[in-house]
Amino acid sequence: MQQFFDKYRLNDDVIAVGVSGGADSLALVLRLYQIGKKVVALTVDHGLRSESRREAEYVGEVMARYGIEHHILNWEGEKPQSGVEEAARQKRYELLFDWCQNNGVKILAVGHHRRDQAETFLLRLQRGSGLDGLCCMQPLTSRNGIMIIRPQLEENPEDLKDFLRKQGIAWMEDESNQSDDFLRARIRKFLPELERMTGISEQRLAETAEVLARTRNYLEEQTTKFIKNHVRYWENAAISVSLSAICDLHKEMVYRVLSVLIREIGGRIYAPEAEETLRLSSLLYEPDFKGCTLGGCEIFVARKRLWVVPEVKQKQVMSKDEWQKCLQNLPHYAKAELPYKVRRAIYNHLKKDRNGQK
Repeated sequence: MQQFFDKYRLNDDVIAVGVSGGADSLALVLRLYQIGKKVVALTVDHGLRSESRREAEYVGEVMARYGIEHHILNWEGEKPQSGVEEAARQKRYELLFDWCQNNGVKILAVGHHRRDQAETFLLRLQRGSGLDGLCCMQPLTSRNGIMIIRPQLEENPEDLKDFLRKQGIAWMEDESNQSDDFLRARIRKFLPELERMTGISEQRLAETAEVLARTRNYLEEQTTKFIKNHVRYWENAAISVSLSAICDLHKEMVYRVLSVLIREIGGRIYAPEAEETLRLSSLLYEPDFKGCTLGGCEIFVARKRLWVVPEVKQKQVMSKDEWQKCLQNLPHYAKAELPYKVRRAIYNHLKKDRNGQK
């Protein structure tokens, strides 16, 4: 466990741990505690099952034995009638992130292990995911300013249960994990048969995801390099890039560059759906392409460059006097001959900054 923190140079004073009461998360929080980490256990009670409160309280009892701080986070309000599994996952992370942000904790540890990785690979394969999806879960990811770490991603879940047995700690079994109503549960039951019939083990699936991740990481490095060398940022309010430069890229790189730029200017956590971004990628090669909207952005061509600005729902008109006032703070833009939409984006951005300072 300590090797994980040494490898990624993580030395934060406090680590929040999502603890459901299952074997994987209980093992995680206790293993972190044993190597001297200051941990805070967070249990989300979704309120979807009658026994969920008792399970959350049981986690608190185990944490109390070790003197580990513990909090129960409740999902309040109405629950969806469909898509419950995905909604619960989203709400769980939302509650965990909120607690971390409100308490100044920057690292959230979760207990995913090797079997989870194998299941995720098959789930995404079934959905037709591309490279990024098949890379599955990563040891470190960042969302909402919180670093999510998965120190047990290469661990055999049976070893985690053995660890708890040696500690004399019982764990809770979520009955929904065995319910055929959920695809993940059906895949979990299928994994032993898959290995028996084909030799494709959960370890081999997890290793494949790791190999794909190396390819993805290389493409991300190339994307970052292109953006650094060819993309210009205008006061973080707009982006421009030579149309010929981006069209000279391989189509996979065009897709990746567009995804990053649109996510940044659109202010979204996620990039637009891959199919939509790929459609835009193809349009760039059309001589009559003028522009479109996607991911909270306006994307258009002007002066042989591709521009990305925030989409404006209410098309307010910026006067010449308003732009002249902007130029008092940005005199270097006076001769830039910027398209009107870019000038308006810069004006709106500066106006938002001024209002935020008041």
